[in-house]
Amino acid sequence: MSSLLSLIIGTVVGLAQFRIKRLFAYSTISHVGFILLALSINSIESIQAFIFYLMQYSISNLNAFIILISIGYSLYCYVNNSNEFKQLLDKNNSPIQLISQLKGYFYVNPVLSLSLTITIFSFVGIPPLIGFFAKQMVLSAALDSGYVFLALIAILTSVISAVYYLNIIKQIFYDKSEYTLNPDLLNIDLHGNIVRSSGLLRRIKAPKINVLLEKLRFSTNNIVLSSSLTITISILTLIILLFIFIPQE
Repeated sequence: MSSLLSLIIGTVVGLAQFRIKRLFAYSTISHVGFILLALSINSIESIQAFIFYLMQYSISNLNAFIILISIGYSLYCYVNNSNEFKQLLDKNNSPIQLISQLKGYFYVNPVLSLSLTITIFSFVGIPPLIGFFAKQMVLSAALDSGYVFLALIAILTSVISAVYYLNIIKQIFYDKSEYTLNPDLLNIDLHGNIVRSSGLLRRIKAPKINVLLEKLRFSTNNIVLSSSLTITISILTLIILLFIFIPQE
């Protein structure tokens, strides 16, 4: 019963959301329905499906939120003049609040857009991504144990949830971007120094000496995401994408 309520509530309420983080929250409720379905069956196959579903969803959800944070960082040099964004009372709390803020983001950063799309397709359960195999395992365990009605509800809610997931992808790739580069940054030259910090002994609190190695001049086009973010997103996205080569729990 709890899995049925989670599947229905998470899917139906998610259709009415316009804030992307709140949408992901209700999406999580829907995915918890699959997890509870696997737990309620209580067989060896269902326990394996439960563990695998929990692992793959943790990876996909972590990747989705890291990508949203990275999108926020990448938009600091841009200005959004839409009235919907200007009327937000908490717009300073996070750069990305609304789904509509992702309109046309593919033309700002194609790589991050593709990574988010792969992650969203995994949420939906599109083959051959890792989310498809997780849902297949849960549904297979449910059908083998005679839970036909719950399996049908799970399939139906997955199809309905694809509506709000695909709406995000539609806005990223097909809608016109509302972002323009900040006019104050168009003709500005930024300066930076590469220095090497050295001390006499690490165990002794000695003053550090900064040795200037090189002076740099760069523009806003040279500002990129840090390697820690890009490497993390790349690894998680490749796990989601390339699981087809080892499709075993």
